Amino acid sequence: MSDSVSDCTEISTAVTEAEVEALVRGICFKTGPPRTVGVEVEWLVHELRSPWLPVTPERLEAAYAALRPLPLRSALTVEPGGQLELSSPPAASLMECIGTVSADLDTVRAALRADGLKLTGFGSDPWHPPRRFLREPRYDAMETCLDRTGPAGRAMMCTSASVQVCLDAGYEEPGPLGLGRRWWLAHQLGAVLVAAFAHSPLTGRVPTGWRSTRQRLWMEIGAGRAGAPTLDGDPRTAWARHVLDAPVMCVRRDSGPWEVPRGLSFREWTRAAAPPTRGDLDYHISTLFPPVRPRGHLELRMIDAQPGDDGWQVPLALTTALFDDPAAAETAYRAVKPLAERALALPAPHNPLWTAAAREALGDPELHEAARICFAAAIEALPRLGATDAIVDAVRAYQDRYVVPGRTPADELLDRTGGADGGPHGEDIRS
Repeated sequence: MSDSVSDCTEISTAVTEAEVEALVRGICFKTGPPRTVGVEVEWLVHELRSPWLPVTPERLEAAYAALRPLPLRSALTVEPGGQLELSSPPAASLMECIGTVSADLDTVRAALRADGLKLTGFGSDPWHPPRRFLREPRYDAMETCLDRTGPAGRAMMCTSASVQVCLDAGYEEPGPLGLGRRWWLAHQLGAVLVAAFAHSPLTGRVPTGWRSTRQRLWMEIGAGRAGAPTLDGDPRTAWARHVLDAPVMCVRRDSGPWEVPRGLSFREWTRAAAPPTRGDLDYHISTLFPPVRPRGHLELRMIDAQPGDDGWQVPLALTTALFDDPAAAETAYRAVKPLAERALALPAPHNPLWTAAAREALGDPELHEAARICFAAAIEALPRLGATDAIVDAVRAYQDRYVVPGRTPADELLDRTGGADGGPHGEDIRS
């Protein structure tokens, strides 16, 4: 779905601290009845027959050149490590969203197949180390900035992939939580989604000890860049404060390398002799990677990429049902409410609840129970949202294969590798 901040026309006039707060509060949350849904699906790109072999940058560039003229409804973009992302337009229904993205993926897969390549769904690349494909000033600056906190940033940039579900912010509800009820649910349910869809247990063919290594990477990047704001107040106020206090990743330049300041918050920048512009604010927001990012709508960013051509449809359908069907939303709210105590009032994902979700996944008894309740509620709700029998059956099959026994695709991947490296060539972990 489109970014209501980044899509604005850039304004060169400097912005004050008060103006930043007002802009963020007004732009990032748009309330009203939930009407649209979207999804952003990221994929690793591997050799068709030997995915453990590296793909040269020249081959990727040639293949991506062939994709550019394709008639797609979704926006097709390339991530820093060469991952592909398809971002759907806002859809009026779950099935419209699935239909649009499925058709676009079929087109992309056919074009890649002609070049001997394929899309694979892993939360993090199980074979290859980080290697940057895109060489642009913004990614040079991002790499420099993230390197200051360790190797997790490069791995996130170049070897990770996800399913990001985009939902409307919802009504301004009565009561003490108001808009915050849906915002709160996104963060507490987010831990359940991390656990239920964990699919990144390997790095360099070796188990990391985490079911979702991708989520661990986000935790290691740090709270200023990849953390959520506090949930103990009005979401608009909390997010505006978070944006102002977050560190500036870079200062853009028309030519030459971009400056990467140390320890400069956006709030401090607004007080400097050369303050930022509205365009700088837009860009700054795009460099923040919380698990739930308000972009006019809510972007849930915590779900690992899933195995199989259509695996992404299950987390999309589940999450949509748990937010947009009133009965399922109430069930989900009650199911995750007991989990909030384990967060110890610390923002996601830097708290014990999210750590357990990433490390143990559904091996954690409380997350397992919450996932069982949420899947059952979603399966009951999906027909009310117009989901086809095939989608309901896919969610039910996932429930029976993984959720009921307390397993995830990560556990299955570890089984196929014998808990080790999958053999000399990794044949056992083909997607």
